[in-house]
Amino acid sequence: MTELLQKVRVIDPVSKIDELFDVLIADGYIQEVASHIADISPDTQIRDCRGLVLGPGLVDLYSHSGEPGFEERETLLSLLQSATAGGFTRVSILPDTSPAIDNPALVAQLQQKRHGKMKQREKINLAPPASPLPLLHIWGAITLDVAGKQMTELADLASAGVVGFSDGNPLENLALVRRVLEYVQPLGKPLAFWPSDRQLTANGVMREGPDALRFGLPPIPASAETTAIAAMLELVAAIGTPVHIMRVSTSRSVELIASAKAAGLPITASTTWMHLLLDTKAVKSYNTSLHLDPPLGNPSDVAALRAGVRAGVIDAIAIDHTPYSYEEKVQAFAEAPPGAIGLELALPLLWQYLVETEEFTALELWRALSTSPAECLGQKVSAILPHQPAELTLFDPQQTWKVERKSLYTLSQNTPWLGQQLKGHVVQTWC
Repeated sequence: MTELLQKVRVIDPVSKIDELFDVLIADGYIQEVASHIADISPDTQIRDCRGLVLGPGLVDLYSHSGEPGFEERETLLSLLQSATAGGFTRVSILPDTSPAIDNPALVAQLQQKRHGKMKQREKINLAPPASPLPLLHIWGAITLDVAGKQMTELADLASAGVVGFSDGNPLENLALVRRVLEYVQPLGKPLAFWPSDRQLTANGVMREGPDALRFGLPPIPASAETTAIAAMLELVAAIGTPVHIMRVSTSRSVELIASAKAAGLPITASTTWMHLLLDTKAVKSYNTSLHLDPPLGNPSDVAALRAGVRAGVIDAIAIDHTPYSYEEKVQAFAEAPPGAIGLELALPLLWQYLVETEEFTALELWRALSTSPAECLGQKVSAILPHQPAELTLFDPQQTWKVERKSLYTLSQNTPWLGQQLKGHVVQTWC
């Protein structure tokens, strides 16, 4: 099928372009990009795209799949459909499933399921039929059963095609971390760690500060994150293996990472989308979907994270989509498991609160959601130019919709925006 998108706003972080163009797409490739395209075949499908945004497909660094083990939270299919509806053309799942993704057989099983058994789409009426499922990338576990004790067969997982290695959980045995840095170096795969000192975290559920005192919730000091990051940076400096630092959430962490990058350490870093939008004041509602790990930061943390993303100190925005069933989340705030969904919500909310307020440019946000996450994975995203693959997301920043069960692909609804009206919706993806 040949499609002509007329007068669409092209946002391309690769070419650093934010302009109106006509874009001709055919046979999975971009055929032409010009201010006006008139020479088209009679069977070309023409779409008036005034007011719409076209950018490279979004890339999620890490999210959680319920399958295998917790299919009531999320199946692999519902996760991928949710990603498509949110504008993602690549999604990477963490290995903390049940069983954990710590062996080549399970990697092969999930890859086969994605490629061979997903032609039947659920809720087909929700997303445009032209939108395909995104590419699935799988993080291989660093330790058996993601228990933080014994290393997996990293070379075998690399041969099985994992995108990189991560437990998605803190690894506090620094001797083990050091060995992992040494073993992974020749494999040429990304290595992602979540630095967090669980002894300092203790039973805390909220970032330490005035709001934690006001709301009467057990606090987590910023040092639970920063001391672990400092230790990680020392190991990277000693071994030289590139590392990705996940879930950055404090202002001091941004400073440490900026200093390490200035010193030439081979690190990248990401924060999650909710840590850019909300701070500790939001916890006043005691909505359990605001119980996150790491917790929402104080206002100064949010300001530092936003500045860090704009400056490139924080390379990417991750979604960290974490589905839980209704029953699991209907508990006291401190007792509910931490995490929230986000694949279908991140782009509309980030655009609304960061781009429309002019705190971020459209290019800055799109870079942090597409090209930069891909680079953290050792991948590339093509520019929106003729003869390049059409891996694209078409977004309507003005379309309104209500966040409710019938409008979501994900099987879970653990989000503080449930029941609210949002502005911004993905129209179509090409993958």
